[in-house]
Amino acid sequence: MAAPIAAGADALVMDTNDHVATAIKDLQAGSTVTFRVGDEAKQLTLQEPVPFGHKFAILDIAPGTDVRKYGEVIGRTTIAISAGYHVHVHNVEGIRGRGDQAKTTG
Repeated sequence: MAAPIAAGADALVMDTNDHVATAIKDLQAGSTVTFRVGDEAKQLTLQEPVPFGHKFAILDIAPGTDVRKYGEVIGRTTIAISAGYHVHVHNVEGIRGRGDQAKTTG
């Protein structure tokens, strides 16, 4: 499990395998944000605004990658997403409950 939210943090990362951080306040493009991954404090510059509760990439994510948040897969990238960009329905598709993603036998 992640360390407690440190004073001055702008976003939360729950698992060291996560690809994204969750904004704990509205964040503006061009701002330098602070978050922790495990015991390590990290910073990056946002390339887009990220509303409270939304996600941003904390590392570059290739197209077709299963995206992790809270240690769980939350969807798959439809395009490349660079660190600092907003991660949402415009660049990630849901994969749960999709019949076209199910394996078939026969």
